[in-house]
Amino acid sequence: MTNSLQRLRGLMRSFPLAEGPFQTGLPFLTLYRHTAEVAELPCPGEHSVYLVVDGSIRLYTPSGILDYVSGQYSISGIDTPSRGYVQSFSEQKDFLALSIAFTLNDVVSVMLDLDRGLTNQITGGRLSGGEMARADRAMVSCACRFFPILDHPLSLDFMGKQLRRELIFYLLCGSCGSRFLRSIVNIRQAGEIYAANSWIKENFRTPFTVEELAEQRNMSVSLFHQKFKSAVGMGPLHCQKRLRLTEGRRLMLGEGKNVTQAALEVGYESMSQFVRDYKKMFGQSPKEDIKTLWDSLKE
Repeated sequence: MTNSLQRLRGLMRSFPLAEGPFQTGLPFLTLYRHTAEVAELPCPGEHSVYLVVDGSIRLYTPSGILDYVSGQYSISGIDTPSRGYVQSFSEQKDFLALSIAFTLNDVVSVMLDLDRGLTNQITGGRLSGGEMARADRAMVSCACRFFPILDHPLSLDFMGKQLRRELIFYLLCGSCGSRFLRSIVNIRQAGEIYAANSWIKENFRTPFTVEELAEQRNMSVSLFHQKFKSAVGMGPLHCQKRLRLTEGRRLMLGEGKNVTQAALEVGYESMSQFVRDYKKMFGQSPKEDIKTLWDSLKE
C-alpha cells in the first residue's frame, strides 16, 4: 500500500489545499488538510468512506474511541464519528485525508451486481485475510484514479460514478466488508429508526424512556425496540449509555475533567453507577483507563 499512499499524497498536495475541507470537481469527493489538532469530518447526515492519507487521527464514535493511521479508513453509517482529533502530523506538519460520499442506493446497486457466492462469502465473513488486505490496497489505488479525471469535465461525471462503484466494491470485499454490508442492510430496514437514533445522539444526556421514543414514532414499544436493535445493533437505552460513557471518556482524556465532573456532565446522577458502567465497557475504572491512555500517548 506504500506506493499507492505516496502517490495519493502527491496527488492531494498538487491542489491548493488550505485549512479544512477542499471540495473537488466531483461533488462526492472532498479533500481535507489540517495543521491544528481538531479535524473537520464529513457531514454526519451522509454516508461516506473517510480515508487517512498522511498522519493519524482519533475518532470518537458511539462504539468507542478509534485510532486510524495512514491507509486506514472509516465507513460512516448509523455509527458516525462525532469528532476527530489529529494524533500525529506528516513530515510537512499537516494531516491529510479524503472522503467519498455515497448513497444507500449506490451500495445496493453494486451489491445486486455481485455474484451470490461472493455476497455469501462477505456476509459470512469467509473471505481470507489476504483477500481482504488486497481489496483494501486496491481501494487506495482506486482513490488515486479519481484525480486524473478531475481535469476532464466532459467525462468527469460518468467516470467519477464508475470509479465510485469500483471503490464500493473494494469496500465490500475489504477488511470492513462484512460489517459494512450488514450495516447497509440494517440501515435500509431501519427507516424512521435513523431519526430516533439521531435524536438520541443529540439528547443522550437527558433521561428518556423507550415508551416515549416509541410514541414519537407511532409504534408499539416492542416493535420500536425490535426495529431499533435490528438497525443499530443495540437497544435505545444501551445506545444512550454508550454515548454517555464515550463522551465521559473524552471529557476526562481531552478536557482534563475528573470522574465526578465527567459523570455529571453526561447525565449520570450516581457516581458508583458511572464507574460500574465505565468499567464494564472499557475494562478498567475511569482513573485506570485514562492513565493507561495517557501512558500510551507518551510512548
